[in-house]
Amino acid sequence: MVPDFRNLGALLRVLALGHALLLATVLIRTPTLHDSPQMLIYMIGRIELPLLLFAITLYVFGDWLHHLSWRDLTLTVASIALGLTIVCQTWILPSTSSDGYLRGMLWALVCSLVTVAYFRWRQIAQMPALGEARILALTARIRPHFFFNSINGVLGVIRSDPKRAEQSLEAMAELFRELMRDSRELVPLCDEIELCNRYLELERLRLGDRLSVKWELKHAPLNALVPPFMLQPLLENAVYHGIEPNPEPGHILLRIVRRGSMLDMRISNPACKEERKSAGNKMAMNNIRERLALFFDLEATLTTEETEGEFRVRVRLPLRREEK
Repeated sequence: MVPDFRNLGALLRVLALGHALLLATVLIRTPTLHDSPQMLIYMIGRIELPLLLFAITLYVFGDWLHHLSWRDLTLTVASIALGLTIVCQTWILPSTSSDGYLRGMLWALVCSLVTVAYFRWRQIAQMPALGEARILALTARIRPHFFFNSINGVLGVIRSDPKRAEQSLEAMAELFRELMRDSRELVPLCDEIELCNRYLELERLRLGDRLSVKWELKHAPLNALVPPFMLQPLLENAVYHGIEPNPEPGHILLRIVRRGSMLDMRISNPACKEERKSAGNKMAMNNIRERLALFFDLEATLTTEETEGEFRVRVRLPLRREEK
């Protein structure tokens, strides 16, 4: 998949590569380090504006570029770089010689090709990480105790309420079918919510009225795209650490809203009153952070806090919508 140039991390990398090439050019062109500062100032004056315009253009056409093949992306990015260089050297920062004009175009071409090559290399380097993240997702989505508790819950109602037991088994089969699905693509938020509701149906078999969950989705864009199996582990953490250890009923609140160009998701649950092993909690949190970074680079965050007897998790990620 080609890079998303509307992502802050991608744009920062484009600018960083451009400045790295600028510095390399200065070091190559100056015979002594004593002359480097003067050459650096000259190069910044010639290259900084075209480089910024290049990054802005990639951002503006980011959605369109994101759907190109790597070959088409290479040709398009090179054409953009050359076109901006011609405009800048002709009308904005005219070159004093034909030699300088050609050098500027050659530098822009090399910069564009290095940029595409870097992102291609980064994608190839990330492939093992994506595979590992998928394995981590499979192991961290649902703890083994949930599977056995669900079976025991079904056995507990199979005689008194056969219909409910049948529905629970269907929900369990559907849930685990979803869990085995490929998790390398973003999924609609509504699908994630439906998956969580199946999970909650099974947890209510054993927790009953002790488990109370409220969804605040009035301002939630249900067609927003999110990493698969992101909400369910967070919700399971809330049940495992906030509801299950406490004998009295507990309340879980899930609030999902759009804030500008970001999707804001918050989960709060009672803080556990008893000491409980948190390795699973850390594993799920770290797994989700890794997958957020793989999908959204620097723009997505996951933070936690515990205040006034309440544990809160907040996830912020760029708002992307399902294409129709």
